Amino acid sequence: MAKNKTINVKGTEIVILTESNTDEYISLTGIARYKDIEHTDSIIQNWMRNRNTIELLGFWEILYNPNFKPLEFEGFRKQSISH
Repeated sequence: MAKNKTINVKGTEIVILTESNTDEYISLTGIARYKDIEHTDSIIQNWMRNRNTIELLGFWEILYNPNFKPLEFEGFRKQSISH
């Protein structure tokens, strides 16, 4: 069963979801809230468009997703470089 815990980072509460003894997920919304409490959506949108983020997601998919389609992903990667 998944459970949540929070940590306080410089006055901002950030949720960490624990699904097992080894799997923890940190809330992107909590991190974005630290930058701008009223516009967390914009912070996350900009992060998701960043070329480095796109490349990190592609690398993660290669490692952990057996159904990953690298040729389809290449279009996303190239589009992120052009912006």
